[in-house]
Amino acid sequence: MRAVLDTNVLISALLFPTGSPAHALLAWQQGQFELIVSPQLLAEMKRVLAYPKLRRRIAGDEAERVIEWLGRAATVATDPTGPPPVESADPADDYLLTLAAAERAVLVSGDDDLLALRDRLPIHSPASFLDMLAESPGSGAAG
Repeated sequence: MRAVLDTNVLISALLFPTGSPAHALLAWQQGQFELIVSPQLLAEMKRVLAYPKLRRRIAGDEAERVIEWLGRAATVATDPTGPPPVESADPADDYLLTLAAAERAVLVSGDDDLLALRDRLPIHSPASFLDMLAESPGSGAAG
């Protein structure tokens, strides 16, 4: 299984190590799915982690290490071009929809605008994604 984790999921994983986003990141590290990132997603991550509110909780050097780690360890896909399969209420999220569709991946997000589209696309909250992983033990190996 392939999955795109929204920036909000990745950052929540860093802030709350016992929550569902952190467990989703751990599931990736354990080989339960293939994590897909793109240059645009990594750039958004870098931009958001530089916000003063987050910088107080996640030091700049730690943020850089996380971004570098994701760029090395995850599958880095080319930023897709073209319109998303459906549009989000927030146009800034459309690249995630396009990326997930182009990579035939599930999109995991905590964003209500994206979750509102889950009846039309494979979009899951971190908790429902973990449930899906638990229900499909045969799909465990990334690759």
